[in-house]
Amino acid sequence: MILYPAIDLKDGNAVRLVHGDMDQTTVFNDDPAAQARAFVDAGCEWLHLVDLNGAFAGEPVNAAPVEAILAACPVPAQLGGGIRDMATIERWLDKGLARVILGTVAVENPDLIREAAKAFPGQVAVGLDARNGKVATRGWAEETEIMVTDLAKSFEDAGITAIIYTDILRDGAMKGPNIDATATLARAVNIPVIASGGVSSLHDLTALKDTGVISGAISGRALYDGAIDLTEALKLLKD
Repeated sequence: MILYPAIDLKDGNAVRLVHGDMDQTTVFNDDPAAQARAFVDAGCEWLHLVDLNGAFAGEPVNAAPVEAILAACPVPAQLGGGIRDMATIERWLDKGLARVILGTVAVENPDLIREAAKAFPGQVAVGLDARNGKVATRGWAEETEIMVTDLAKSFEDAGITAIIYTDILRDGAMKGPNIDATATLARAVNIPVIASGGVSSLHDLTALKDTGVISGAISGRALYDGAIDLTEALKLLKD
């Protein structure tokens, strides 16, 4: 199971939100590239980046810090937030991103998911963010009546490389991930599922790994707060 340290970008800073609320922001580093390098120095194999402003604006906003991270770090990175057309997808991949994460368009323009996955094999993931099992879009500001599992199943033949599943009510709250819901989703589809939201201890990582069906986990606040030691966590997941 791969551990993806998260760098959420707001107004050029590395931050964490609580429950996706832009008004509940903690700035952890005003130099996101330096933060990324610290994660890489600790041994991480991937980085997970989110353009929070972009998720609300519907277009990239924090391009400069993302580009600085890509220039500074030799490990692959995935990015979500404000990526909603082929031109933006292509531009980011050309700049060195290993993978784009498409979220809102999975609901609003599912044909784009299929088109992008066909054009860029292995480089397109879908981000499914949910409250109580129902998908939320546009930076989690808009809720739908679409069930996560139903939407995930609709992309089984699209060729996407992963699903990042976030339980919004767990995100940034340090209360542990929704292991049951994540494992249920992973068993329902043949697409690798990455857990996000609430991953806050080595115990959480062990529990996710022990399901045997979850391919990765994203953690942010716990790494910044020191609740998870990244080097120790990476060793745990390799053993």
